Amino acid sequence: MNNLIVLTGPTGVGKTALSIRLAKELNGAIISADSMQVYKHMDIGTAKIMPDEMDGIEHYLVDCLEVDDDFNVARFKNMAKDAVDDIYSKGKLPIVVGGTGFYIQALLKDVNFDEAKGESELRQELLAFANENGEIALHNRLREIDPEAADKIHPNNVKRVIRAIEFFMESGEKISNHNEKESLKESIYNYRYFVLTNDRDILYKNIELRIDKMLDAGLVDEVKKIKDLGYSRDLVSQQGLGYKEIWAYLEGEMSLDEAVEILKRDTRHFAKRQLTWFKREKDVIWLDKQVYKDDDQLMAAIRENIKDF
Repeated sequence: MNNLIVLTGPTGVGKTALSIRLAKELNGAIISADSMQVYKHMDIGTAKIMPDEMDGIEHYLVDCLEVDDDFNVARFKNMAKDAVDDIYSKGKLPIVVGGTGFYIQALLKDVNFDEAKGESELRQELLAFANENGEIALHNRLREIDPEAADKIHPNNVKRVIRAIEFFMESGEKISNHNEKESLKESIYNYRYFVLTNDRDILYKNIELRIDKMLDAGLVDEVKKIKDLGYSRDLVSQQGLGYKEIWAYLEGEMSLDEAVEILKRDTRHFAKRQLTWFKREKDVIWLDKQVYKDDDQLMAAIRENIKDF
């Protein structure tokens, strides 16, 4: 069974810098487990690592899809598995880095997704219902058929809510039951799953500073450029944090100050949900930055946990 390392944690915790050091020391290459860094033209709002920051480390699933391409967990899993195979073929160690826990689980457990092909009539009907009646009304429809899934999927994540309803309507099975069975599968890799974390107040302060830096770096202009290129705000890529809020500002629905306040609030909530997800995962090794004071200590802890690799 081939070795693989996961380095994850909530947004803004500092995964990127540590991942570069880890890859350099272990002769690794990095696979991004981020649902937004995969898109071109979306650099600032995704905190995407840029080529000059990669320090010679090869990165996969970064800056490789167009803004109007659909990217979901099933596509991630297939692309990530191809990346893992390519990294192994070069005699290197795959290091999966990013904060999307569902994507990581899908790769580790080789979760089976029977994705509907294309835009089904049912999917279009549900999207139209959401547009007409709102996200909460759509989420309530999911709660009626699969309360467990409704508890785990945020109402704002319209795409996943629709997929959960669609899965039930097509298969007669709750997607929560399906996902639970898949999550119990043995992994196809010999992996170590590291979660980098920090004191919550520090994490939230870092998130707010990071968003301020994004705005200073030109986040509004980045979204405006995407708009000027003719892309729609309804695209999957534009539902990400930092994009939907700025779109609302550009469309005159709120002031910039309001958009920024909502972005900061929702990003804090997102980080909290990420931590909740990781706490549910088995075999997680926590790397608390309150315990390990610098990257040297973090690296020592990682080395100790992979010494049998």
